[in-house]
Amino acid sequence: MTIFDELKARGLLAQFTDEEEIKELINNGKATFYIGFDPTADSLHVGHFMALCLMKRLQEAGNKPIALIGGGTAMIGDPSGRSDMRSMMTKETIEHNCDCFKKQMSRFIDFSDGKALMVNNADWLMDLNYIEMLRDVGAHFSVNRMLTAECYKQRMEKGLSFLEFNYMIMQAFDFYTLYQKYGCNMQFGGDDQWSNMLAGTELIRRKLGKDAYAMTQVLLLNSEGKKMGKTQKGAVWLDPNKTSPFDFYQYWRNVSDDDVLKCIRMLTFLPLEEIDSMNDWEGSKLNDAKDILAFELTKLVHGEEEANKAKTSSKSLFGGVGNAADMPTSTLKEEDFIDGTIDILSILVKAGLTASRSEARRAVEQGGVTVSEEKVTDIHATYTKEQFKQDGMIIRKGKKTYKKVVTE
Repeated sequence: MTIFDELKARGLLAQFTDEEEIKELINNGKATFYIGFDPTADSLHVGHFMALCLMKRLQEAGNKPIALIGGGTAMIGDPSGRSDMRSMMTKETIEHNCDCFKKQMSRFIDFSDGKALMVNNADWLMDLNYIEMLRDVGAHFSVNRMLTAECYKQRMEKGLSFLEFNYMIMQAFDFYTLYQKYGCNMQFGGDDQWSNMLAGTELIRRKLGKDAYAMTQVLLLNSEGKKMGKTQKGAVWLDPNKTSPFDFYQYWRNVSDDDVLKCIRMLTFLPLEEIDSMNDWEGSKLNDAKDILAFELTKLVHGEEEANKAKTSSKSLFGGVGNAADMPTSTLKEEDFIDGTIDILSILVKAGLTASRSEARRAVEQGGVTVSEEKVTDIHATYTKEQFKQDGMIIRKGKKTYKKVVTE
């Protein structure tokens, strides 16, 4: 099976500009391709996962990835998929976020010996002269055509700032620059980026001619993979200081039954034959599939040792075998206890399991709170400091939210 056939079989690709030319390039290791990442936070998250895995697969097949960090475009903000304008970030914040991205990407992509590149579009966008840019690049863009792009349509009713309107031109200029500087001949992106990516190939055609245009290709990633990374509440980060390996493992362990095999196919590096053998799994076997998914992705992001710890802790928690050493932990302080005791509502709030005592009260009254696997129904229930001293106690709210609570 060729790498192109594998990408299609895994459900990673949705649309292409020229399928036969793309096959020729990536199957023979001739693609120098880029995917852009805007540094809007100080960590990558699960929404980036499919792109990172794709870059790894293509590099292993002999192709050359370019990870484009959007230090320049982040100064504007991508309007795609948004109902309002992004908050403006300072240069210092953007630079810090870019540095964080570089460290995390190195777990997926081999940047040694020129096997891959990591570049920042601030290097060329920040030095542009506005008038020259308008004359040299802006002249090639039709406003009427730009306004038909889906990424702009959804913003027109609420208001699209002129600042954001420039984003398509900036992204097109990125492809044009990467083609000239590094021979980049391919761009991947999500469904909200299709118009922006095509604008890049069109700019290359207008500026450099038909021959250059014929050498550039655009591939649309299957948006379902990105959405599956956002099906649960709360951001899930690749930085272990923001989302612990245990929480990361549990995130994937809790995907829906309908999504688990899709996620394994798209995001793991298990052989397709092994994945195909899971197609008829049902009931408890799907839970086994979820464990496989969670372990493989945690290993990919945090390493095998952390993945094994998270798996053991998860089995301990859900198997009811005492406390789990590596699950998220909250520490109660001396002043949290009154006369040596603390009530259940205070525990829930201080452990970060509820935002307020009123929310904690509702959780208890609705039967959704357990302490060391015993359901708590009394909102006035109290616990002594000594009860936490040995190994702590596992406090659970609902089926998927829990903490091990210990004392100083």
